[in-house]
Amino acid sequence: MVEARISYPPPLTLWDRINPVRMIGELSETRYWMYLLLIPSALLITAVVIYPTLYGMQMSFREMRLNRPDLGTGWVGLKHYQRMLTDPIFWVSLRNTAVWVTSAIALEFLIGLIAALALNRNLPGSKVLAVLILLPYFLPNVVAGHMWALMLDPRLGVINDLLVKIGWLEGYKAWFADPSTAMAAAIVVEAWHSFPFFTLLILAGLKGIPSDLYKAADIDGAGPFAQLRLITLPMLKTIIAAAVILRVIGLVNSPDLLLILTSGGPGRSTQVLSLYAFQTAYKDFNFGYAGALSVVMFILLMGFAWAYVRLSKVNED
Repeated sequence: MVEARISYPPPLTLWDRINPVRMIGELSETRYWMYLLLIPSALLITAVVIYPTLYGMQMSFREMRLNRPDLGTGWVGLKHYQRMLTDPIFWVSLRNTAVWVTSAIALEFLIGLIAALALNRNLPGSKVLAVLILLPYFLPNVVAGHMWALMLDPRLGVINDLLVKIGWLEGYKAWFADPSTAMAAAIVVEAWHSFPFFTLLILAGLKGIPSDLYKAADIDGAGPFAQLRLITLPMLKTIIAAAVILRVIGLVNSPDLLLILTSGGPGRSTQVLSLYAFQTAYKDFNFGYAGALSVVMFILLMGFAWAYVRLSKVNED
């Protein structure tokens, strides 16, 4: 009679127990593996986003003036925020920020929507036109700002020359030196530079709308404007909401174009919150008060994003 022999695996050596390849293989079979994969991204986000944000908030509660080292960096609590309530420049900047963002977004969206609808018709030469439309967005703000400053120059500006020749102006006008036209001129420059952002996103959304909806609308007798109101805009609601929020964040946080064109002037007619915070930090070297201004901007942006999503009801689709 043959006896069955049971073979047992050889005992694990010390190297087998601490072998990293074997340990990773065993760990990958557990439910904790997916959390471990998030650690590199979490560390990167913490280093790049979370820590600077928290440090900026903490800085807003301290006295940090590089040109007054005798004041130290002590804790001052809500001193900067209390100063903000009685700071006339802050309230002017807040009002100008609302005008700057609202007007620029409205103009960019309108031009971007018209351009996207035109490109979506696939007319001859539309591909070349699409590239030309996107060119302004590829230009850095510094280049676009100096280019428009030269074109609107009261002595050498080609735009002034054209407007005078066609009779719209009696003489050359210093657009950025006049408080009544400086903000409007800066908004036009910003809209020209950034409307391709809306064009690109809206055009991508238009490609995803089923053509059967428009055929059914034609059968029911709906015209182009009715189709735009009843089909196109509702189908693009999510894309429009995302684009608006992203552009609002960009406009509120980026003072570079206004810094190049007007530096907040003439007077305070184009002074916005981001430009005020930038000048407070790098001109007055008052990083504590600049940090408080940045925190206020952060809170305003968070509040706007929450309110816009709630009012537009994009999360209900």
